[in-house]
Amino acid sequence: MNPKLDLLHPYPFERLKALMVGIVPPAHLSPIALSIGEPKHQSPGFVKQALIDNIDQIAIYPTTKGSPQLRQAISQWCTTRFNLPSNSMDPEQNVLPVTGTREALFAFTQAVVDTSATVIPLVVSPNPFYQIYEGAALLAGAELHFLDCTLGNGFIPDLSTVAPEVWERCQLLQICTPGNPTGAVMSIEQLQQAIRLADQYDFIIASDECYSEVYLDEQNPPPGILEACAAMGRTDFSRCVAFHSLSKRSNLPGLRSGFVAGDARLLSDFLRYRTYHGCAMSMTTQAASVAAWSDETHVIDNRRQYREKFAAVTEILKDVLTFPEPTASFYLWPETPIDDTEFAAGLFAQQNVTLLPGRYLSRDTDDGNPGKGRVRMALVAETEVCIEAALRIKQYVQSLAD
Repeated sequence: MNPKLDLLHPYPFERLKALMVGIVPPAHLSPIALSIGEPKHQSPGFVKQALIDNIDQIAIYPTTKGSPQLRQAISQWCTTRFNLPSNSMDPEQNVLPVTGTREALFAFTQAVVDTSATVIPLVVSPNPFYQIYEGAALLAGAELHFLDCTLGNGFIPDLSTVAPEVWERCQLLQICTPGNPTGAVMSIEQLQQAIRLADQYDFIIASDECYSEVYLDEQNPPPGILEACAAMGRTDFSRCVAFHSLSKRSNLPGLRSGFVAGDARLLSDFLRYRTYHGCAMSMTTQAASVAAWSDETHVIDNRRQYREKFAAVTEILKDVLTFPEPTASFYLWPETPIDDTEFAAGLFAQQNVTLLPGRYLSRDTDDGNPGKGRVRMALVAETEVCIEAALRIKQYVQSLAD
């Protein structure tokens, strides 16, 4: 077996399962899971119908590049959503459908990391982070350099603190905006700082933007790396790729449909990799994806539901927990009055509510572990369920002070 497999850390949910071993929650309280970021809102009916209408296309081998109709729908969505110049997002060269961002983020790292040099390459990652970034880097033969995202820097990786020798070894900068688990949004200026560093030190930026369509202020959508490029006049999107998904935007996590867009040269090589990787999206799924990317009404309603949910939950919890004001994603990232693992275990034991200890999403650095003393709450269930969970959490926190 590949010896690099031994470098992989247990996945956060494996650690959570181990933490809960032997704990028997109250039987009279229904279980509520705030631990997994799986959207629970209704999937759009018209997307389901598109699957039914195109079911016979499962008899067709799909191409890795995807259908012209899907690439055109994605291109048009990107252009409109991120204020790109017309014709800058060429559906033939700047867009590639993928079977969900998780698969694509992993595969992209395998394709771009070059281990032929004498110096071990670096992947620079936010901390806390989506664990796929780490696993992909380790299996590609790279090392990780983590940038702590804390209250002090607004939960945004501070690129100005990174030493030149780190950037000189960096081959891939992984960013996530809006952030998982913090919900923090990088500004256009912060994204452009990353682009200028990529120019200076010749590395690639992979921007994970799968939460970009879940935001609370309808008038202020989060910017993306492609938008930052265009604002600089860089319509070739050099060194930059963005990853998007229908999972959160359209409540379609099981569809496994997303895309990567940006630098045509990088996507050409990535397409070659993916042709061998064997990850083409079925034609049936492609037809449903065209329908989803072509409609915004259901996305606006999705945000409305999250907006109402966040308002209700934060009103309940604001007097007992401290957390950054949420602006995007569907997570809360509160401080805990006790150790985060003890908090999670105690909450489960007393209230039958599960959430994820922050340390499970972070790694220790010279400055400590930025996830310690925090928990991630995924507000994905229906509003009534999230309100019930918030009331139980409040009761638990209050019991700690008794």
